[in-house]
Amino acid sequence: MDTSGPHTVADISLANAGENRVVWARSRMPALAALRAATESEKPLEGHRIAGCLHVTKETAVLIETLRAAGAEVSWSGCNPLSTQDDVAAWLAREGYGVHAWYGQTTEEFYQCIDRTLDFGPTLTLDDGADLIYRIHSSFPELAGGITGGTEETTTGVHRLRTMAEAGELLYPVIAVNDAATKWDFDNVHGTGQSTLDGIIRATSVLLAGKDFVVAGYGHCGKGLAARARGMGANVIVTEVEPLAALRAVMDGFRVMKMDEAASLGDIFCTATGMKDVIVGRHFELMKDGAIVCNTGHYDCEISISELEERSTGYLTIRENNEAFQMEDGRTIHLLARGRLVNLAAAEGHPSEVMDMSFANQFLALCRLASEGSNYDNRVYDISPEQDSKLAALKLETAGINIDELTPEQTAYHSDFSAGT
Repeated sequence: MDTSGPHTVADISLANAGENRVVWARSRMPALAALRAATESEKPLEGHRIAGCLHVTKETAVLIETLRAAGAEVSWSGCNPLSTQDDVAAWLAREGYGVHAWYGQTTEEFYQCIDRTLDFGPTLTLDDGADLIYRIHSSFPELAGGITGGTEETTTGVHRLRTMAEAGELLYPVIAVNDAATKWDFDNVHGTGQSTLDGIIRATSVLLAGKDFVVAGYGHCGKGLAARARGMGANVIVTEVEPLAALRAVMDGFRVMKMDEAASLGDIFCTATGMKDVIVGRHFELMKDGAIVCNTGHYDCEISISELEERSTGYLTIRENNEAFQMEDGRTIHLLARGRLVNLAAAEGHPSEVMDMSFANQFLALCRLASEGSNYDNRVYDISPEQDSKLAALKLETAGINIDELTPEQTAYHSDFSAGT
């Protein structure tokens, strides 16, 4: 462990490899680069101290350097014990950022790293899963008075914060970056779909074609995963608790059933629900020999690992992020990435191209809070439709894609309620 500066990383000597990754990510995040170029001279975040708790990946590094270019001081921790890319963390440390993260943390180490990011008294926070925000509220409430506002990156965290706000316990305003169309229609759908399959394949090298692939949850993440698995030739089964989501899956051409029924059919299972105990003991008892089980939801509670362990006689580590549990009746069940986010623990997370929009939203939301946050109530705010539209236009522009514009006559027709047959 390297603690030679204002950082805690696994190995500072990995910095050169991390720099190569960051260079790659920069070249594929043009919207964020355009925002940096447009604001670097104005320094809209000058005087602010941003505590971040978000997966330490090459894309996150590009966001961090953009925040610094806009004038902010930055301190960072990972938002999952198994998602930090150690070479990227090393590069951030070498560049003088206060980064406290490494792959393979214990739960205690995870929260210790979050606490380190709070040492400089943040004025803004950026979160993925709301662990940092909740840590402030539960352990350091005295810091909340100095915080103008925060942002939240993921569905699970937004739900958690809305619940806190409804209970009257949220101590500062938060912008729900996750709920922007330019985030969840792209990052959640296309990013999760591709990167989850990437993690499964890296951990197993399994052939997806012809397999029965069970996706638990048909929200944006599950929808993207189901589509990508079908595209790779898998026969996809969806399990759901929400009637509308289940109906969408049916209309999209997927088989829909209860997990109790799917458990005996699936070759590969992946949870994407944000809910605990989606796959539990009775499901393990029904699974085929060689079944593969993993999770792409934010927390590791979707799969009841304790009930898998209770029904097994032990496990063998087949390869990194692939544990083969030997069941009492002779079957083997493979658990990937210890039930953590398989796309980050066993792969590299979402591609840079979709994180470009998500992190551009983060940057714009933090700039909004820096200028307006002191006037906000302590509740969860949405990204404005105007920001969504402008960011979508910027992404198209940086990709060299042109679209049509309404003529004056079409604009007039659009608002003419008297026009008819």
